[in-house]
Amino acid sequence: MKKLFAGIDTGTQGVRIGIVDEDGTVLTVHEKKWDTEYPAPGWAEQDPNVWWEKILETFSECCGDLNDRQRKALTACAVCATSSTAVVVDKDGTPTGNAMMWMDIRSKDIAEEINQGKHERLKYCGEEVSAEWLIPKVLWIKRERRELYDSCWKIIEQLDWINYKLSGNLAASICNTTCKWNYVLEEGGFSKGYFEKIGLEDYEDKLITNVIKIGQEVGCISGKLAEKFGINPEMKIVQGCIDAHMAMFGLNAIREKKLAVTMGTSFVHLCLVKDKPDIKGVWGPYDSAIIDNMWLLEGGQISASGLVNWFRKNFHIEGTKDNVYAKLMECVKDTDIGAEGLVVLDYFQGNRTPYKDSYSKGVIYGLTMKHTWKHIYRAILESVAFGTHNIVKNFEEQGCSIDVIVACGGVTKDRGWLQIISDVTGKPIVVTKESQAGVLGCCVVAAAGGRHYDTFEEAADVMVVEDSTIFPDMDAHWQYEEIFKKYLGLYKNLRTMMREDG
Repeated sequence: MKKLFAGIDTGTQGVRIGIVDEDGTVLTVHEKKWDTEYPAPGWAEQDPNVWWEKILETFSECCGDLNDRQRKALTACAVCATSSTAVVVDKDGTPTGNAMMWMDIRSKDIAEEINQGKHERLKYCGEEVSAEWLIPKVLWIKRERRELYDSCWKIIEQLDWINYKLSGNLAASICNTTCKWNYVLEEGGFSKGYFEKIGLEDYEDKLITNVIKIGQEVGCISGKLAEKFGINPEMKIVQGCIDAHMAMFGLNAIREKKLAVTMGTSFVHLCLVKDKPDIKGVWGPYDSAIIDNMWLLEGGQISASGLVNWFRKNFHIEGTKDNVYAKLMECVKDTDIGAEGLVVLDYFQGNRTPYKDSYSKGVIYGLTMKHTWKHIYRAILESVAFGTHNIVKNFEEQGCSIDVIVACGGVTKDRGWLQIISDVTGKPIVVTKESQAGVLGCCVVAAAGGRHYDTFEEAADVMVVEDSTIFPDMDAHWQYEEIFKKYLGLYKNLRTMMREDG
């Protein structure tokens, strides 16, 4: 009987759980959706109790597809989750209310205040923190919800809470803490001086200080859950990481010169380098956040396929959901490169990189009476491609070369959009056979560390299979380069006005 591994991928829109054997063959995958609330501009919240309810339902469906021997062969499980999605919990680990989603930027003024302090710790995160990260969120709660802050036990991430519910143990991931909490392994972990300077001198009371590496064991599945699902009570709960970062394992992009891009509601761009770079504009360099003794660089776009959802809802394209997306994919063929002069800024929720500007906003520029909804739609797709191109150029201009993009996420189903991204960036895009890179990445991590494979690389080389490659049309690339200049100039010219508008 082959060993089986489970992956729990909790994303913005829902949870997806899969069970995979030691060769990477997917036995079953199920998913459930949940809703996001937007109580105020820049705010985004979800109910953690709904997460847990949906996780249990989904895991039950997966186990229902296995026979008894297979359920007993479940060896380990890893989780990935959105970040930083902050959960305030009481002494029993029970959430005290809704979670602040990763995209919630109500703490943007606090983030800017931290950045103006220019503490040395910021050199490990591209000189700036983001309003999306945990520490500005914790400080917002401390300042604006002081009674809640004083009475709570901990303020933790979605990943931490799910691991706690699965195992009863609380441990933070080196990935989340390094990328979002200003934890630096090279400097001994957390910096007391940094936290005192920004007003979080009591961080040891409110944050998790037990930080473990990806792949280390948090504990075993709780006896109650093992009995409920009829699974191996010795199944290990293995430390995971941020959902987009877990996709690096599921894409086998854990070597240099490969850029892993998760193409979903947001885009996240991740690559590894052996030598510590001096780089600005992107997040990092992060010390050993994914692989020991390698530096992680991160770029990202807050608004990506989320813009397609926005367009679909507000332009009232008729038909069922599947028909609408098919119609949108087809309509791109009716328009030319550059959408007849339209240029869109994709900063509907601010810019994550390379500008790190929470005040930036979306723009549709160049509208005339000749334009139709098809032109606007194409310009939106191109804008997301320009955003990725801007990040890739930032990497490469500072010495971090990229040979290939390896992609996952919902956007990979739209080959027309992938072709636009490939043409704009001038890079080939590899799509893997298993589209659920988060789930598969969790299983790669769960299978490594001696549970079946010794290393992550060994596990990924077997379990991840490439499916197809999209190559850039370089004639189109050079046409896009002229439009890209307009894209850059549009932000430059409007940046001051955007900040004045708040």
